[in-house]
Amino acid sequence: METGSDCGGPVHVPVLYAEAIEALAVRPGGRYLDGTFGRGGHARGVLERLGPEGRLLVMDKDPDAVAVARSSIGSDARVRIFHGSFSAMAQWDETAAGLDGVLLDLGVSSPQIDEAHRGFSFQHDGPLDMRMDPRSGESAADFLARADEAAIAEVIWCHGEERHSRRIARAIVAQRAEAPLVTTRQLADLVAATIGRREPGKHPATRTFQALRIHVNRELDDLQQGLDGALARLAPGGRLAVISFHSLEDRIVKQFIAEHARPPAANRRLPETGAFVPVLRAVGGAIRATAAECASNPRARSAVLRVAEKLA
Repeated sequence: METGSDCGGPVHVPVLYAEAIEALAVRPGGRYLDGTFGRGGHARGVLERLGPEGRLLVMDKDPDAVAVARSSIGSDARVRIFHGSFSAMAQWDETAAGLDGVLLDLGVSSPQIDEAHRGFSFQHDGPLDMRMDPRSGESAADFLARADEAAIAEVIWCHGEERHSRRIARAIVAQRAEAPLVTTRQLADLVAATIGRREPGKHPATRTFQALRIHVNRELDDLQQGLDGALARLAPGGRLAVISFHSLEDRIVKQFIAEHARPPAANRRLPETGAFVPVLRAVGGAIRATAAECASNPRARSAVLRVAEKLA
């Protein structure tokens, strides 16, 4: 997740920038993949540390982000660009030679949140879309128009951990019987009217918007597939660095690293399946933004960076 203005303005400063670049341990001749280019803050940091033989591979679902990548660094002979989800990194031919580092900066970027027409934020009224790639898949409005009450409640509970998910789903279904929900303001106002302001400093629709965004973009499925792809493509000694912004993502990353770094707990009732061979090594624990960064960028407060290294 990055903050700053668009191309031509101030340079974007990603959350946990210095920590992420250090975690990758960039070598001048290495091959690195940034699976979430955004506006390129992390990617440029990697590129600055590469020599002539180094390679930077960048991916992003968002066509706007891909356009920025092509215009800003696309002419660099060391760079390769792919429009698509990082979940497909193992299918991209450019990764077949192996990678020395993979960086995933999850969630939405500041430009996506700040552009009302993308429909990610209840702070700006716009179409209820929420797709990272507006050219494919089902928008949030389309999902809410067709799904039944139980399915809507399940998404809001599982992906937003919203304890009022059933009430919200019931209200959405009742509202669409009169008129469809097509704007972010309509949904935000409906959720606020349904559950009220129960968490100081947090809009009552925060969890609902998070849940719909995750569902529409298949974010948790993509994360799991992306982690598997990174493990498959990382060379021995290669680093995996993942920045997450909510507990659902961080739990998946933490469990993935632990699953491949530590033997499972023994169960005397089950037969032994052979010696456990670790393929990852956790590098430190959870890394969080400093107080100074949180003060200058409130979105950094929920950021968690986890790092692992591929073993021989």
